[in-house]
Amino acid sequence: MGVINNVTQEIRKEGLFQWMLRQLDVLITRLTTGLNWNDLRSMARGDEPRRPNPRLTVHSESFFFHIKPSYYHQSVTKIGHTFRLGLLSTYFFLIELVTGIFLMIYYAPTPERAYGDMLNIISGVPFGQFVRDIHRLGAEAMVIVVFLHMVRTYLTGSYKKPRQFTWLTGVILLLATLFLSFSGYLLPWDQLAYWAVTIGGSMIDKAPPPVLGKTAQLILLGAPAIGAAGLLRFYLLHVLFVPLIVIFVFFIHYYKVVRVGISLPSLQEEIGQDTAKRVPADKRRYYLPDVFTDEMVFLGLITFILLALIIFGVYPGAPLEHHANPNKTPLHTEAPWYFLWIQGLLKLGDPTIMGVIVPTIVFGLLAIIPYIDFNPSRKAKDRPVAIALWMFSMAVLVVLTWMGTPYFMVESPPAEEVVQIMLPEEKDGPVRQTDWELLTVGEWDTTQDNSAASFDVQQLMVLFNDLIHEEHEKVVERHEAKVNDLRSIRNPTPEEQEELAKLLATDPGLPNGSGKMIIENWQEGLKKVTMRVFWTPEGDSEQTFEKTFYIHDDSNYDGQ
Repeated sequence: MGVINNVTQEIRKEGLFQWMLRQLDVLITRLTTGLNWNDLRSMARGDEPRRPNPRLTVHSESFFFHIKPSYYHQSVTKIGHTFRLGLLSTYFFLIELVTGIFLMIYYAPTPERAYGDMLNIISGVPFGQFVRDIHRLGAEAMVIVVFLHMVRTYLTGSYKKPRQFTWLTGVILLLATLFLSFSGYLLPWDQLAYWAVTIGGSMIDKAPPPVLGKTAQLILLGAPAIGAAGLLRFYLLHVLFVPLIVIFVFFIHYYKVVRVGISLPSLQEEIGQDTAKRVPADKRRYYLPDVFTDEMVFLGLITFILLALIIFGVYPGAPLEHHANPNKTPLHTEAPWYFLWIQGLLKLGDPTIMGVIVPTIVFGLLAIIPYIDFNPSRKAKDRPVAIALWMFSMAVLVVLTWMGTPYFMVESPPAEEVVQIMLPEEKDGPVRQTDWELLTVGEWDTTQDNSAASFDVQQLMVLFNDLIHEEHEKVVERHEAKVNDLRSIRNPTPEEQEELAKLLATDPGLPNGSGKMIIENWQEGLKKVTMRVFWTPEGDSEQTFEKTFYIHDDSNYDGQ
């Protein structure tokens, strides 16, 4: 009763409106741990703070701001110095947490439900497809940003003393980011996810010694092949264990960043010195409001770009292919794009060496760079070896990534390759991208007049014909190169002589090639598309390759 009486007396004395304003000011001061309404207004106007400065109190009392320093050196707050890549990687991680929790509500990690739950998220959950697209795009952007953050740190020499341990925690965060994205790759339980993760899982049992590799594979997958146990383990890793590791290491990383300071541009320091923590008063830029405002504008711009990429269809959307089928391997199975370089290594030799030992050495060397680089200078002109090594490493990474794609050392039968381009088992391809209504029912031949078909089907048949001839020429070119290589050997072995004889007796490619596309109304809203490729080797009968597909009116491959 005493409290009520006091409040009543205050209202009578001040008036209800003034009392409510004062209570609001008290609430704001408590929420901001020291900043009242007038302080917030002065920050917005850019006025000088009152004394003692309450904006500094926030950094010691606030839950959200205590990990931020109260001021920075003005040189490190310029966008061109750090590009705020550290802030951006943290922001993408927060996006992944929020969108991931939303998706978890509608998902169960079992082979029986996973794929159906994904279909439900896409078509039955309000904003489900939108949130899934943000989650997938944010995950890929996070991998890119964390990688660029490491590159920026390396090129500016910011890993050198006293930041060796900060760099080490950054390498751990890079690995955790890669595995976080990789572990989430399996969860849709479609063909793309299943076989991409199968490639990665198959490398684990190659780890030496064999007993250790097999044991590690059983721990991660729960079985020799991916199944219910593997899906559950990947789910728990993705939503619980790896995020906890990221959060734990992130706070260590950020603590070290705040404690030693962000390194200044190398031109502003003497060689071997580090003055990041000694910021002169005239060089200080306070976090509140200046740096905070810059960060919010920057993140607002990134958010706008992220949403625009999805809303305006620039980003094609998170893919969902056919249901995972352990008994059918899709043509040209690929690892996730950020692990294509390892897939490229696997094509060069022994999987144990190329798939396990070499990547381990690469990440091991990356972790110990600060401890083996004794050059005290951070200036680029004083680090020609370090810069050259980076350029060489990037070139190798690009080449290995290309080698990991189906364009390198992957030779499929040419007829199968042509059909794969026209109408791939997974993804879309030119036929599926065509409006369903414009897939004219009939039998269309690359050697006949197709004027009765829609213009889109006519264009498809032109493309079909061009692909047949292009693939034929490519195969013939490779065949002639092999023949010339064997002929250039001075003392060929019997095996080489036998191989040359076989090549000379072979009519390669798709000689006299042609194609047919048969489109039929199969059921209501469903069309059956049969792709046939014909070719006639010299002195042989006509050969045929055929593959059948079904395209539904609601498949939305054409993006409409």
